[in-house]
Amino acid sequence: MIEIPDNKKLILFDGVCNLCNNAVLKVIKYDRKNTFIFAALQSKAGKKITDYLHINTTKVDSIILYEPGVAYELKSTAALKVMKDFGGLWHFTQIGLLFPESFRDFVYDFIAKNRYKWFGKKESCVIPTPELKAKFLD
Repeated sequence: MIEIPDNKKLILFDGVCNLCNNAVLKVIKYDRKNTFIFAALQSKAGKKITDYLHINTTKVDSIILYEPGVAYELKSTAALKVMKDFGGLWHFTQIGLLFPESFRDFVYDFIAKNRYKWFGKKESCVIPTPELKAKFLD
């Protein structure tokens, strides 16, 4: 299993998806408490962690928020819980949790299904800049 630093939450994301990569950059921008670290689903670390969690990434096309020793979340719930950690006005995003998970995930799945068509795709995972490298697992 991959060692995840104490008090960190791991976000697993599609490393070739332009929408996903832009979302990661937004999370880094708003993560003022330095809570999150990242791994692409396609990376060695991403594969080890999804294997450990018994998540079949060919069937689960989703962001995964993993908090070691606590739980992991998928899809809309993961996205909303990430935004909750930003604090401030971002707490209003938690209103989304009032909607049934099936409805939220239906919307999430619709966007996920079309993300490459709408936002494009890279040939390989993005390599983080030297300043950001510490936030990513290999």
